[in-house]
Amino acid sequence: MNKTSDVDQEEAAGSRDSKKKKNKNYEKEIGKLQVELAHLQAWVKSSGARIVIIFEGRDAAGKGGMIKRITERVSPRVFRVVALPAPNDREKSQIYMQRYIAHLPAAGEIVIFDRSWYNRPGVERVMGYTPEKTARRFLELTPRFEAAMVEGGIMLLKYFLTVSEEEQERRFRRRIDDPLRQWKLSPMDVESYRRWWDYSRAYDDMIRMTDSEHAPWWIVPSDDKKRARINCISHILKSIPYERVKFDKPDLGKRQKRPANYIEDASLRHVVPDLAW
Repeated sequence: MNKTSDVDQEEAAGSRDSKKKKNKNYEKEIGKLQVELAHLQAWVKSSGARIVIIFEGRDAAGKGGMIKRITERVSPRVFRVVALPAPNDREKSQIYMQRYIAHLPAAGEIVIFDRSWYNRPGVERVMGYTPEKTARRFLELTPRFEAAMVEGGIMLLKYFLTVSEEEQERRFRRRIDDPLRQWKLSPMDVESYRRWWDYSRAYDDMIRMTDSEHAPWWIVPSDDKKRARINCISHILKSIPYERVKFDKPDLGKRQKRPANYIEDASLRHVVPDLAW
């Protein structure tokens, strides 16, 4: 019994060491990629490039984490994330693409759509919010809309994150059990879990009909979130012909001297209590 216990402890320790090494390698790689994203940002600003990156995929496939790693070390004025809520009454009366067009990038911007116009052939189609005939017509017209974007000078990248049934269920159950993740679990997520194969058919249809030479779909296997992030961000960087822009270091000069007539304000100030550690 003691020998078995010793072996189990050794295996557990080995597993922890392996996980630590993997996490260390991941942090190192993601750090390098975030440096390159900063260089991409400088090039986009200086060149006036316009870039759209679309993230679609299964619920719980890791879109939010992917977008967070892309944007956490860059400026939100250059990398704009668009995650539109359900349309209001006015927007429902517009043509479908109208509210998305309003968010397309101006010069020097990268717009990341956390779900996009592909809501129509995805969740709206599966849940019955959009008639089948309308969804089919949308799929027929979308490649032409995207061609017009590309011909107008916008670089368009489309990524679809996949996840296995088993991994999606594991992530959903983790959200149910963890108060810090419960906000992530919406009624739509539960429906997507129940209607796995309805969504499978809809997504297969969507990708087949809107995968084009000018705007192809790129599939990102995401059972391993960290591997997916490294692979996808690397692909984004390789897909954009950016160049490193020289950074002109500013001369801070000398700070002005304290004026002789400056008197410290002695009025009551409300200072946040120091409760750390």
